[in-house]
Amino acid sequence: MPRTASRGFTLIELLVVIAIIAVLIALLLPAVQSAREAARRIQCTNNLKQLGLALHNYEGVAAALPPSMCMKGSGATISWNNGWSVHGRILPFLEQGSAFNAINFTLRYNVPENTTIGAQVIAGFLCPSEINTQPRATATARYGVNNYGWNMGDWYVWGGFGGPSNAAPFELNQSRTLAAFSDGLSNTLVAAEVKTYQPNLANCGSGLANVGNPAALPSPASDPYTVAPEYNAGCTLATTGHTEWVDGAVHETGFTTAWTPNKRIVRSGGDPRQDLDLVGRRESTGGPTFAAVTSRSHHPGGVNALLADGSVRFVKDSINGDAWRALGTLRGGEVVSGDAY
Repeated sequence: MPRTASRGFTLIELLVVIAIIAVLIALLLPAVQSAREAARRIQCTNNLKQLGLALHNYEGVAAALPPSMCMKGSGATISWNNGWSVHGRILPFLEQGSAFNAINFTLRYNVPENTTIGAQVIAGFLCPSEINTQPRATATARYGVNNYGWNMGDWYVWGGFGGPSNAAPFELNQSRTLAAFSDGLSNTLVAAEVKTYQPNLANCGSGLANVGNPAALPSPASDPYTVAPEYNAGCTLATTGHTEWVDGAVHETGFTTAWTPNKRIVRSGGDPRQDLDLVGRRESTGGPTFAAVTSRSHHPGGVNALLADGSVRFVKDSINGDAWRALGTLRGGEVVSGDAY
């Protein structure tokens, strides 16, 4: 009997099929990635909403918002500093009562009695889009990182012991009531996204040369390198911003509205991949503290931000700098339209 010829693919047919599959993957992959990012952004939004609920529940119990941190001292001399952040103070209202009860608030967060808690990774403090969620290890301890900073000022963060108050919801040694938000709860930022392991410049000698008067701050449209030549020289570079959720200092658990979200600032001649924050003097040195700790995220086009009424908005990178500053004040008297952001 004659042998029946076996049927199969020729090499050309196989290559055509592979090419078609590759084209389909190339077409579908961006859509899949976009859907994943949308889901991550929704989860990030939910994290901020939970922080907002925790903040309001704290205020309902204490009749005021928590301070950014607490210290005692006189002039530039600090006699006591426990360093604990807003994150640590609202733990009971985030279903983290056990962690809260394990904290000794009379002692600093980095002493042996408290380092076990500081090393904990709190899922609600991390955005799913964050690419580096590993705890930061030091010679003596490990610290959980965080993606949500509290609004601690424009450029002006803290004036030292006896200095004037800042214009933001959170400040060292200050517990503000919601009644103090005369601009309206829906027009005031309380928190926004930040990136972990954020490069920052600090220890700038006696402070910033051109930024030192809370009543005469540079415009958000100013050239950063003219306003703060310290971006290029005169400060120490670190890559540890927002790597300690336990620490109430602005470079760890705060942000400022000095620059608009995701504004990119790179040191001249430095690593072009770096995007720098700037802190003239840290609060732990006794102040005064002026800082540009910018809100940043891994979401394309902007950041999620929590308003004092508990709502969360996605604020575009293109927001007008003056509108961003106005949202950052609690009693500035500015009028900010909802279509401004």
